[in-house]
Amino acid sequence: MRDTALKRDSFFKRNLTIIAPTLVFVVFFIIGGVLFRNFFTLRVLLNLLTNNAFLGLAAVGMTVVIISGGIDLSVGAVISTTAMIIAVLDRSGINAPLAIPIAILFATGLGFLMGLMIQYFEAPPFIVTLAGMFFARGLGYVLSLSSIPIKGPFYHAMSTAGLRFAGGAKLTVPAMIFLFIVLITWYLLKYTKFGRTCYAMGGNEQSAFLMGLPVPRTKVLIYTFSGFCSGIGGLVYVFFTLSGYGLAAIGLELQAIAAVVIGGTLLTGGFGSVIGTLMGVGIRGTIQTFITFQGELNVYWTPIFVGLLLFLFILLQKAFVAGTKLGK
Repeated sequence: MRDTALKRDSFFKRNLTIIAPTLVFVVFFIIGGVLFRNFFTLRVLLNLLTNNAFLGLAAVGMTVVIISGGIDLSVGAVISTTAMIIAVLDRSGINAPLAIPIAILFATGLGFLMGLMIQYFEAPPFIVTLAGMFFARGLGYVLSLSSIPIKGPFYHAMSTAGLRFAGGAKLTVPAMIFLFIVLITWYLLKYTKFGRTCYAMGGNEQSAFLMGLPVPRTKVLIYTFSGFCSGIGGLVYVFFTLSGYGLAAIGLELQAIAAVVIGGTLLTGGFGSVIGTLMGVGIRGTIQTFITFQGELNVYWTPIFVGLLLFLFILLQKAFVAGTKLGK
């Protein structure tokens, strides 16, 4: 009996970053179904994925960075500028098969350069990614200060494509891309040396290095991967809005951090899950949908509720860390 209890307790601790935010999301969704007609439907659930896909992709990259003990403030600016690059290339007559790789290469390359500076120049991630944010945002403004509509047939086809279900529910291409990247990241973190090194770095980078783990290479790859996720987020933004806009996604990096923390990832690093982040994005989207269904509150109540929830999860994280130390 005691062994069974210990195994149960160990399982709960190992999967806390998935269990806790999933329970919160399910409870919120059920409450929405009780309070509002037509809320508890597959259509609303799939719309949550579509509406929050580019935020979710930024949060996925941010999850990997935070687990390793770092931070990336450039994600919102990179998403915006990636979309702007695609829009400018589309306006110039360059087709999607060439324009999309160029834009994503820019985002991935910027992440790679930031990773190099953080690792080999020992610069603080906060400062380096802040510089990356200013660079990407400035480049977007240089390309155009106004919104650029995208008219390419491929982008229009992707914006309307998807799997349709009963009741008007639709799994769109942006939602599919988001879920695919979540699954790939979950596999990388759970079953590869890259993932094990990320967690070890977040726990104690010096110890990870002394254990023989490839810390320098992994740190560069982490920021490269975050840049890649932001690039894919920019592509998803294009599919969602069919435009590029230099002022888009301002403050998105803070929303991504909030989703990661609500999803159970410790800001100190070494503990977290991308599935938890998926739930964190879902919780934020559910709050926004609450406000839409309620009809009387404006959208600016969303950050208020997210902030209150963030305070709660920070307190829970502190309690978890304190409990872990006592357990040792």
